[in-house]
Amino acid sequence: MPISTPTPARLSVSDLNRNVRRLLEVSFGSVWVEGEISNLARPSSGHWYFTLKDSQAQIRCAMFRNRNQALRFTPQEGMQLALRGKVSLYEGRGDFQLIVDHMEQAGAGALQQAFEQLKQQLAAEGLFDEQYKQPLPDLPSHIAVITSPTGAAIRDILSVLKRRFPGIRVSVLPVAVQGNEAAPQIVRALTQAQQLPFDLIILGRGGGSLEDLWPFNEESVARAIFACSLPVISAVGHEVDYTISDLVADQRAATPSAAAELISPDRTELLSLVGGYQQLLTDAMRRKLISCSREMSLTAKRLRHPGRRLQEQSQRLDEIDLRLGRSIQRRLQQSAMLHQHLHQRLQHQQPGEQIMRQQGYCQGLQERLSRALEQQMQHQQAALGALAGQLEALSPLATLSRGYSITRTTDDHRVIHSSSELTVGEQIESKLASGRLISQVLETHDN
Repeated sequence: MPISTPTPARLSVSDLNRNVRRLLEVSFGSVWVEGEISNLARPSSGHWYFTLKDSQAQIRCAMFRNRNQALRFTPQEGMQLALRGKVSLYEGRGDFQLIVDHMEQAGAGALQQAFEQLKQQLAAEGLFDEQYKQPLPDLPSHIAVITSPTGAAIRDILSVLKRRFPGIRVSVLPVAVQGNEAAPQIVRALTQAQQLPFDLIILGRGGGSLEDLWPFNEESVARAIFACSLPVISAVGHEVDYTISDLVADQRAATPSAAAELISPDRTELLSLVGGYQQLLTDAMRRKLISCSREMSLTAKRLRHPGRRLQEQSQRLDEIDLRLGRSIQRRLQQSAMLHQHLHQRLQHQQPGEQIMRQQGYCQGLQERLSRALEQQMQHQQAALGALAGQLEALSPLATLSRGYSITRTTDDHRVIHSSSELTVGEQIESKLASGRLISQVLETHDN
């Protein structure tokens, strides 16, 4: 009988990759690897994916968001880096990779390069512009010093203020000035200082290496200084030391002692200035007293007894009262006259008054017409009498009354002027002064 060979255990691809990943992570643990970065990708998740290579090989790397946010610089293509991480395997693709938890620039000047990079970034955003710098108060009464309570910086500041102007009140907001906890503490102290009645803030520490001063180069500290509503003086390190805080602050002081001198006047000079002002004030008061004394003397000469002034004022009030009474009386009379005038005008405008007035006017016209008619009749009667007299003088009746008569023919009543107009036997009529006669012509005679 043939001998049967046992069938070896079969693994799935997923199982194989998982076992390899565990083996790599257990075998190597945390390692440091140095090389050149390339193929850097930054997706929206915030994770970084890149390749680290040298002249002969390369390895895929991943640095997750919770790790890369703590970096002081931003890696660029071609940058030489030193990475710390764990060797692992990406099971989904079977890719050998390095999970990075720390990154720093390889070689000398890594911190300086990070400093220059952040400096350029903040300068491009305008955090160093002079237009945002706040002026310092001329004489602050209460200042906040953000520094280590046991360091040399606070001792230097207090010593200078005690010598120059001890009247300035100082409150220390204690913070760490180096190490990983320094930057968050400085940010919290700046926020706290804005909620208290301070006039300005001094942010400082003594000298040290670039790494010792690094909390004052942190981006969070720079942005907190820029957003601070109080003026901030940065006094970090010695005169040759420059930090990002110096560039963002409203004023830079070369040392903490220089910051104290910057905000405090010299007591000797101030006392001398006050003495000069005191002498000027004394001289001015003396001149003012002399002037007031002279003016008071002149006023005393012109001053009259209050009783006399009261009598004059009382007399003036009486005069004003009389004038007021007369003025009121005149106004009342004028008002009464105006009222009467308006009443009369109103009466004239009433229909009954208008009718009576028109009736009186018509009656007057009627009387004038009657007188005119009577005068006209008298005139006409006189004229008629004159004409009657003239007629009487010319009337034949008057002639008849003196014995004369008028003879006419009976048939056509023609007046006879001559006997030749008649014939014998013709009847004639004679008009007498009283009555008439009918006769017949018996004979006619020419003469």
